[in-house]
Amino acid sequence: MGESNMLVSILAAAVSSGTPILFAALGELITETAGVMNIGVEGMMLVGAVAGFLASVRTGNLLLGVLAALLAGGLLALLHAFMCIALKVNQIVSGLALTLFGTGISGYLGKSMIGVPLPNHFRSVPLPALSRLPVLGPVLFNHDVLVYLSFVLVPAVWYLFYRTRPGLHLRAVGESPETADALGVNVFRTRYVSVVVGGMLAGLGGAYLSLAYAPSWIENMTAGRGWIAVALVIFAVWNPLRALAGAYLFGGVEAMGFRIQALGLRVPSFFLKMMPYIFTIVVLTVITASSSKQSSRAPQGLGRPYERE
Repeated sequence: MGESNMLVSILAAAVSSGTPILFAALGELITETAGVMNIGVEGMMLVGAVAGFLASVRTGNLLLGVLAALLAGGLLALLHAFMCIALKVNQIVSGLALTLFGTGISGYLGKSMIGVPLPNHFRSVPLPALSRLPVLGPVLFNHDVLVYLSFVLVPAVWYLFYRTRPGLHLRAVGESPETADALGVNVFRTRYVSVVVGGMLAGLGGAYLSLAYAPSWIENMTAGRGWIAVALVIFAVWNPLRALAGAYLFGGVEAMGFRIQALGLRVPSFFLKMMPYIFTIVVLTVITASSSKQSSRAPQGLGRPYERE
């Protein structure tokens, strides 16, 4: 019975821990599907986290905190879109610059917020009837509203990609912007919207950290989750449903580290903190090795600026 309870506890923690990665990964998935590489996710998450925390502390309103995080992530993404789409700057360089900028500006803005208590934060809201289901109830249906929002976003993004005309246009722009343009699709507008929406979701992932998962502000509190989200898109082969499974898998690895510490096992703490990142490297190595034997599923136009003739 005790082992069963521990397993349920780990699975529930995996959902909570994987949610910020899932938000950011969905945003990156939308961005990359349109053909734009954004490795500035870490910076956008940090800016979203500090903006959400600042707005919530100043107003006492969590909804305004979420909106501030969405706005902050979207503005940083808009800057990335302008540099990559309009100015045709190298997308990797732009993303790295935004990560450094987001890290620095979030540290500056949040300096006075370190140690400041949050008046209110997102708490678990058990869903009636569903939360009482054995195993599934405590694992999936005893979380806060942002976790439930992530449950809705995953099938919504999948439906957008594979069952709607805008989703078809989005994938066409990522695969062959020249062909999409010839068919009347506005490549530049599609890419702008995709990058901004992706940044907003990254900001939402940061807000989840500061307003729900660990309601506080700590400098660099994303702790590399943005980079894991970028890797997760490759792991998920640009599929939203696989991104959901991957996010919870990475979250489960992190949750296992906490549980090992709680059990008092003599494992170095630095090794436990390294576990999610070691796992990321192993997964990417396996995927890279397998992709050499198969055709890559990455959008053919990914990372390639489009210049209309």
